[in-house]
Amino acid sequence: QVQLVESGGGLVQPGGSLRLACAASGSIFRTHVMAWYRQAPGKQRELVAVITSGGNVNYTDSVKGRFTISTDNAKNTVYLQMNSLKPEDTAVYYCKADLSRIMGLSWVRNDYWGQGTQVTVSS
Repeated sequence: QVQLVESGGGLVQPGGSLRLACAASGSIFRTHVMAWYRQAPGKQRELVAVITSGGNVNYTDSVKGRFTISTDNAKNTVYLQMNSLKPEDTAVYYCKADLSRIMGLSWVRNDYWGQGTQVTVSS
């Protein structure tokens, strides 16, 4: 099986920084796309940032210039560096991995989600 474990959330003052990490483990054959989503109370889950295996990145407009997504492919880990945080960034942040896992002599491709980590931006 595959597990995604997130870390790095917490409470930070406006203008501060946090770095989230999400480590994927298990019988992973190949990671195709990794992404960060967030869900604020009473709102739908939204895509924050995405990175492909080729290194292409994209961000939602509200975080451009403030957040940076990156990966350590050797560790199957994706990071989200969040700077200049605002109260409206408060949410539960989830990582998602689109990857192929080994199944017998073949592999199967699926999406996997982490459990979420709370980020609260408040003075």
